[in-house]
Amino acid sequence: MINKNLHATDAAVADVQDGATIMIGGFGPAGQPYALLEALVRHRPRNLTLISNNAGNGDSGLAALLKAGCVGKIICSFPRQTDSWIFDDLYRRGRIELELVPQGTLVARIQAAGCGYGGIYTPTGFGTELAAGKETREINGRQYVLEMPLRADFALIEAERGDSWGNLVYRKAARNFGPIMAMAAACTVAEVHFLASPGELDPEAVVTPGIFVQRVVVTDHRTTPLLT
Repeated sequence: MINKNLHATDAAVADVQDGATIMIGGFGPAGQPYALLEALVRHRPRNLTLISNNAGNGDSGLAALLKAGCVGKIICSFPRQTDSWIFDDLYRRGRIELELVPQGTLVARIQAAGCGYGGIYTPTGFGTELAAGKETREINGRQYVLEMPLRADFALIEAERGDSWGNLVYRKAARNFGPIMAMAAACTVAEVHFLASPGELDPEAVVTPGIFVQRVVVTDHRTTPLLT
């Protein structure tokens, strides 16, 4: 079996090139891969396209990547919160492009890529500016909009536990976008808080199988057991 464990976050993102498309896991701070994002800031790629649920909180994590000038475009559902001042400033100054996608549609488009689908039809957005220029059709008397899959060169996600084969177990709501992003990226990098020995993870508890994960890096060891 392939040992996917890397010993440094910097090595895990060293081949992220300028112009890459990257999926970032997390629902706000929950499940956001902070250590990998810090490594990406140090690496300083340019003109990245980010696919994420939101556009960063405060000054750390995803927001720090925006502040470092690494991002040219972001595809997300919730770009603005009370603490999204970095995105707000960049957007108002025309320094970043935004593609706004309803959250359910964002999920479905990522899932479509992971499943190999050519697209999805959704009623969300029909008759609005979000449907401008897109194919529409009537199905069983209801109008739908064709939305294309969202794929990425890299997915950076966070999990509670993993093993050297890339199998992942998440902690409660921190799971959020991790599993579907892992399926939709050419290279998935997972930061985990605890690295299990091969075969130690209960197969029935594994959410993301190692086939969808190319790199694992330990960023924090926890001594408390995983809560269920």
